[in-house]
Formats: sequence, structure tokens, C-alpha cells
Amino acid sequence: MSPELIIAIIVTVVGASTPILIAALGELVVERSGVLNLGVEGMMLVGAITAFLVVFLTGNHYLAILLAAAAGVAASMIFGFLTLSLSANQTATGLALTIFGTGLSALAGQGYSARPVTLLGPLFPAELALHPIWRVLFGYSALVYFSFALVFAVWWFLKKSRAGLILRAVGENDLSAHSIGYSVIGVRYAAVAFGGAMAGIAGACFPLLLTPQWAERMTAGRGWIAVALVVFASWRPFRLLAGAYLFGLVMTMELYAKAGGGPLSAIPAELWAAMPYIATVVVLVLISIRRDASNNAPACLGKPFLPSN
Repeated sequence: MSPELIIAIIVTVVGASTPILIAALGELVVERSGVLNLGVEGMMLVGAITAFLVVFLTGNHYLAILLAAAAGVAASMIFGFLTLSLSANQTATGLALTIFGTGLSALAGQGYSARPVTLLGPLFPAELALHPIWRVLFGYSALVYFSFALVFAVWWFLKKSRAGLILRAVGENDLSAHSIGYSVIGVRYAAVAFGGAMAGIAGACFPLLLTPQWAERMTAGRGWIAVALVVFASWRPFRLLAGAYLFGLVMTMELYAKAGGGPLSAIPAELWAAMPYIATVVVLVLISIRRDASNNAPACLGKPFLPSN
């Protein structure tokens, strides 16, 4: 395998992993607050169509990212109102949000299918990425570097900050946090909004980084992979980083298998396409049968907050 091919594979893996990582980090914060939001896929699609339309109409990529985050927050607030204010079932509401986001994005994208937009360019000057080795370090867009910074920011927030301690306390024992004066519902609303913003930005990665056009369901189940990765990573940001790039590598192998040639082509491309989702199921099964798996999950995950009178 030539060095040029290796560099190309690395760059492709980074691009494929970025939206999964961003969405999963947002969901990690949501779940550490004690809320289970299965609507990540729907919020990603809302963010994807928002980013596509903004770039198509204005050509401003950074405005597209900002508005995609706002669209994700708006979608997450539907989930938040139903589950936090009305105490609706979180699992059912999350699934409904995914269905809603899928339908809304398809409706908004009617008439724009396969229309091209420009990709978001590299953050650093092109001269820094002329050599293949330097391309691995400086050849990416701002969203890629944002995803790396987000890993450290989420880790620091949860482990080192007072606000992160409060959020973790709400997720572990909401009644105790409430009894000492913290607003459990307020903290969870903020976490859900953050998760929605990250899902929106993750959705924006698809038209801005990966496929410069609109296609229905273009996230192709990446939101479900992000949800599974949070469990796979035991709710830890750096494990999440490794898991996201592992799935990104598998997705990249699918692309090279479809291109033909080499040992990858010996495995059917359809099997490569199914592998990320097969791996998701296998990971969840393995974790579910581990006796200590539940020890890492927030104690109040998925449970409505019902303060005693």
C-alpha cells in the first residue's frame, strides 16, 4: 500500500468520523444529565437540510453551521418540552423526534435533490497542506478541529467544572440535587439544548464536508451509531473519540471496497456497508451482558423527574 493511499485513507476516515463524534459528544452530555434522547438521527437530518439550504441560498458556510445548530436546538426543545415538562416517555418521544426530523427534512428538501453546493474549505492556508504528511495535520475544515476541541471541552466540563459536577449530580441522583436547591429540569433542558446543537452541527457536516448536495436520509443511520457509541464508550469522552474513529474506519473500508481492487474487494461492498450497524448491535449486546455495565450508566438515565411533595 503506497503512502499516498494511506494518507488518503486517513483523511477519509477523519471526514467520516467527524459527524459521528460531534453528535455522540452532544448525546453524552444529555445522558450524563439523566435524559435519554433517541432523536439524534432526526435532529441531524434537520441540521443537514438547514445547512444545505443556507449554503445553497447564501453561500455562507459558517452561517449554515450556526443555523444548523439553532435548528437542532429547536428540534430538541420539542423533545425537552414533552419529556421534561410533561413527563412523556423518553424512549417513545425520541423515536417520534427521529420520525419527525426525517419527514420534515424530506419535505423541506423537495426540489433540491442532487443540487450541488460548495464544500467547506480547509481552515489553514493551502500551502500548509501541500505535502501529504502535512495534509494529515492541516488539510481539514474547521468542523474537524472543532470536533477534537469538543472532546477536551466536554471532558473538562464534566470532570473539572462546577457546572459539570452539578450536571452529573442531576444525572446520578436528581432528588438529592433538587433537595439542595438545584433546578433539575433547568439543568436537563440546558443539556438537551446542547445535545440538539451538536446534533445539528453533526448533520451540517454531511452537505458541508462529505456530500456537497442534498439527499433524503443522507445521514444514513449515523445518529443511531452515535447513540450506541455513548454506551460503547461508557459515557467517557476519550473512549468516544476512539470509538467514533473505529466506526469511521469501517465506513471508509466500504468506500474503498466499492472502488475495487486490492484485498478489500474480496469482501462484498454490501457487507462492508452493513458492518457499522452489525458492529453497533454486537457492541450493545456485549455491553448488556457485562455484569458491571450498568455501573457506568447514570443512575437516573431515562427516568422522569418526579419530586416528592
